[in-house]
Parts: sequence; C-alpha cells; structure tokens
Amino acid sequence: MKKQRSWRAETKAIHSGITDFPEKGAVTPPIYQTSTFQFRDTAHLNDVLSQKVEGDLYTRISNPSQRAAERTISALEKTEAAIVVGSGMAAITTTVLGLLKTGDHILTTADIYGGTYHFFHDFLPRLGIETHMVPSHDVRDLEGAITPEIRMVYIESPTNPLLNILPLADIARMGKAHGCYVVIDNTFATPFNQTPIDFGIDIIIHSATKYLGGHSDIIAGAVASSRDIIDTLRKTLKTLGPTLDPFAAWLMLRGMKTLSVRVRQQNENTMKLAEYLESHSRVRRVYYPGLPSHPHHELAKKQMRGFGGVVSFEIEGTGTDAARFVESVKMMAMAPSLGAVETLITQPVTTSHRSFSLEDRKKAGISDSLIRIAVGIENIDDIIEDCEKGFSAL
Repeated sequence: MKKQRSWRAETKAIHSGITDFPEKGAVTPPIYQTSTFQFRDTAHLNDVLSQKVEGDLYTRISNPSQRAAERTISALEKTEAAIVVGSGMAAITTTVLGLLKTGDHILTTADIYGGTYHFFHDFLPRLGIETHMVPSHDVRDLEGAITPEIRMVYIESPTNPLLNILPLADIARMGKAHGCYVVIDNTFATPFNQTPIDFGIDIIIHSATKYLGGHSDIIAGAVASSRDIIDTLRKTLKTLGPTLDPFAAWLMLRGMKTLSVRVRQQNENTMKLAEYLESHSRVRRVYYPGLPSHPHHELAKKQMRGFGGVVSFEIEGTGTDAARFVESVKMMAMAPSLGAVETLITQPVTTSHRSFSLEDRKKAGISDSLIRIAVGIENIDDIIEDCEKGFSAL
C-alpha cells in the first residue's frame, strides 16, 4: 500500500478509507450491513479483542464501514485516529462525557450552536459539570475567565451564524498552559479550509451530516484526535451506544470523495453572494470572513485556506421582514442544516438559536432580522436571482 503521508488532501479523501478492501477487486468497498461478526476459533476471537489483529466483534463497537470512514476523517484532519458516531450532537456529547467528570467546568464563547448550548446549560449541570460562556473572541478575555475547575475549552471557528473567527494557535497555547482539553467544532470550515491540528488543537469535532456527507441524506458525527483520546472516547461510545449505521458510514465515505470539489465551489459561490449582499441597499450588514469588512478577515486569511459556504446578513427591517424574505425565495429551501449540494436558508432565531434565552441571544449578537444562507453548488447567478425575489417581497 502506498504511503499516505505523500498524498495531498484531495487524494486522501478518495483513497484513505478503502485501501484495505480488496474483495473481488471492487473499487468501491461493500457496505457491511451486519450486526455481529463470526470468528474462526477462540484464538482468533482473542486476537481481535486484544487488538493483535484488526477485526470486529459487534457493530455497536466497530464495523469495517465505520472504520473506513474513520480512516478518511483521520487522514483529512491529520490526526492519529478518529471515531464516527450517530450525529454531530453525539460527537459532542461523547467527547464531553468521555473526558469530563463531576466538578469539571467548560469554557466556551457565547455564540455556540444551539444544540451545544442546550447540552451545556440544561443537561450537564445535572451531572455537576458547569459551563462558563464568554461574550468575546479575544484570547485575553477567555484566559481571564479560566478557573482551576475548567478542564475543557470548547470553541467553534467560524462560529454559527455570525462567522466569527477565533485565534486557534493562541487558544491552543492557552489551553495547554492551563492543562485543559481544547476542542473545536470544525464543521463550518471542513478539513479543506482549515486543519486545526496545525494550530495545536487537541480534539476536532464534525457534524458529518453537513459537508462531509454533503447530500442531505445522512445524520452522522465524527471526532478526530490523538490515539489515546480516541481510545478513551471509543470506550464511551461502546457504553453509551451512539452508533453510526454502516450504510450511513458508507454514504459518508462516498460523500468525502467529492468534498474538495464541493467545498471549492461553495467557497467561490459564497464569496460572490457575500459581495452581492454587501452592495444591496436593503442589507444592513453582511457576516462573511472573506469580506475585508469582516472584523476577523485578516485572521481568517492567516489560518484558513478558504472562507466557507455560509453567509449571514441582517436586512434593513424587522424579524417579520426577515421571515417574509425567507418565505419568498423559490429555489433555496427554508430548512436547517448546511454543507450540502443545495442552498438552504433560515432565520437563526427560529432554528439554530431558538433554544437560547433572549439575554444569551443578545450576547451572541443574534438579531431577529438576521438571515443565514448555507450556499450550495448551484450556479451563483441563480442563487442571486433567488435572493432578488426575497428582496422584492420586502
């Protein structure tokens, strides 16, 4: 087998997960749609369980289709290992519950994903794990909020939905200085736009439902990190059971083969859409790190290879006006999620940040007039023409 270290990311996405499937010469690996696995004899069983040889016992624990997806994600994120799980939220909950205990605290920013916010604020306190939210992206403010109890720094970059960019290397150094795990949700960036391991981040999380799958047809999650951390999380996965179905793992593997070309087109489309929106008289403000007007544009240029496929903007008007805009477009689907081939549009106050309290929504800067567009790979002129229908409705 060719040494993977010599492959570029585009090649890794296609070949990393399938090199160990020579069955009958198939170019595409089979789907291992089985719940359990048989062994030749007791010695073979013991060799698999002691990890002397690669093998599988039970799909809740591991499966060849899952392992193929895990190898690909690990190769793209340049980590030692990875696990795949049943959803992006399962990736978050497995990571936190696998590494923290009662009395530990989490430090995060104010504008995290709504599902993460709910888990941190409504569920973890029952287990004695507290969360500190900082309404800032300045590393000095984050470090000033660290207490001896904090064991994990959890960030998103770009954030959802205002696309704020955090200084990854500075946060990684801060976390290590205080003995904390540093975790990033890299869903918005994808490994093609940003590889957090290059900046010293410990753990990378993905909602593979989004860009990794890329076709709005799976729910999946992934965690990539060191082998020691992944071994710990695999034990948690084995106990809690947020298993990824083999067919979904196979679809994720298929989706990652085209990740580079999809992300490249989405980067290009979104940049053009952001420039169009910024020039429109009915737009108050555009949030996209590729624009020079974005407060973190220079930082984004330093640590990202592309600016991503999501743009948010505030219209000149009310929340009712924003709803009218979203309801008036024809091609774009009014639907949550992002990262797929089709363009999706939402109002964050009614979807991703619906669970935020009014106070925390204000801290996060989420206004009623904010609209988020997750850009697909359609022709950009058709996307812009669809936006014109929304503006005409105002």
